[in-house]
Amino acid sequence: MADVTESPEGYAELQAELLGRWPENAIDPSLTRISAIMDLIGEPQRAYPVIQVTGTNGKSSTARMIASLLRALGLRTGLYTSPHLVDMRERIEIDGEPISPQMFMQVAGDVAPFIATVDARVEEEGGTPVTYFETLTAIAYAAFADAPVDVAVVEVGVGGTWDATSVCQPQVAVVTRVAMDHADILGDRIDLIAGEKAGIIKEGCFAVIGDQDPEAAEVLQARVDEVGVPAAWEGKAFAVLDRTVAVGGQVLTLQGLAGTYDDVFVPLFGAHQSRNAAIALAATEAFVGGGALALDADSVREGFADVTSPGRLEVVRRGPTVIIDAAHNPAGAEALADALSESFAFTHLVGVVAVLADKDVVGILRALEPVLDEIVVTENDSPRRLDADALGALAAEVFGDERVTVCRRLADGLDAGVRLAEEADTYAASGVIVTGSVVTAGQARAMLARG
Repeated sequence: MADVTESPEGYAELQAELLGRWPENAIDPSLTRISAIMDLIGEPQRAYPVIQVTGTNGKSSTARMIASLLRALGLRTGLYTSPHLVDMRERIEIDGEPISPQMFMQVAGDVAPFIATVDARVEEEGGTPVTYFETLTAIAYAAFADAPVDVAVVEVGVGGTWDATSVCQPQVAVVTRVAMDHADILGDRIDLIAGEKAGIIKEGCFAVIGDQDPEAAEVLQARVDEVGVPAAWEGKAFAVLDRTVAVGGQVLTLQGLAGTYDDVFVPLFGAHQSRNAAIALAATEAFVGGGALALDADSVREGFADVTSPGRLEVVRRGPTVIIDAAHNPAGAEALADALSESFAFTHLVGVVAVLADKDVVGILRALEPVLDEIVVTENDSPRRLDADALGALAAEVFGDERVTVCRRLADGLDAGVRLAEEADTYAASGVIVTGSVVTAGQARAMLARG
């Protein structure tokens, strides 16, 4: 990597260089490169305990909840999530804050010679160079060691078995619900996807597993049996006992592994976030006391009350209300639709939707159709984006021509969505939901912040 100075220009140069590496979506399933880097820099991922989180949807929110609970219990946390919405530093947090540009650049500079060494090795062998995600993972693990943190909460990028984050030895392995996504990489059946994600369950860990379809549950149980570790399953060892919709979120009663916690306010919307909260609580109990000790109830309430999950049913503007959500597969879109119906009293809702071409686009549109009065289809800036006209044709099949507006630019799509909401007879109760991709959510968030 280039020798950059600690300046805005240097940080921009570093970001451009990182983004120029083998891209995040072009998977070359191997731990060889990242393992070599970690070996050269002294195995920083073994300097602190790790809670590793995989699954299809809910990984980032669950990881954020775990980290917030741990901080409320007095621990210094590292948090690694992906992808980012606006700035790649969002992926690496220490004590709840993204690392500074200066720290990011310093750690990147520290690991750069070792990445160059591995690049040279694989070039000689004709292999894939160190990827963008591997580079960021190395930076994150090194930054957590430098801090130092008491515990790192690490979200898997894709899959689990060969994901770059899996050079760690997790103390707790968390699996949220497994659904169809990344079928071209992980397989086109739930059991195949579950098999890849089960790879984070390793000897010596404690497995915490969310509610699963039978095919996924069978695979995950087989992995638990194979490595011989304790496992706590949602619905058996922990659960959401009660849930009430509240202003700004929901109030829960949660059954953990070792205690029951009531009057827990979570400032996130949707039943899916209540299940994520139950998983996060169980994972925290598993880490702190091996699942045998109840946590301080006030600390649990404090930890959940402080949770944020940017780009997940995030209200970014009022008058009309504009919400951003990163749903990018049918399961995520279904959860989004349920949460919109339950938590918001819109009488006219406009969707602004931009998706990636390699997703189940029709599945996403069908999940959203019941809650949207109108839909504006558009494009984000990803090279993987689906053309707005092609998306418009698919949307017309699901919604009917009269409910579909096509705008090629996302900025124009946002303007059109707000205008349609303002023009509705029920303007006072109108809203806009921007969704379809993490890329869409991030770009819209940045545009609306500037607006």
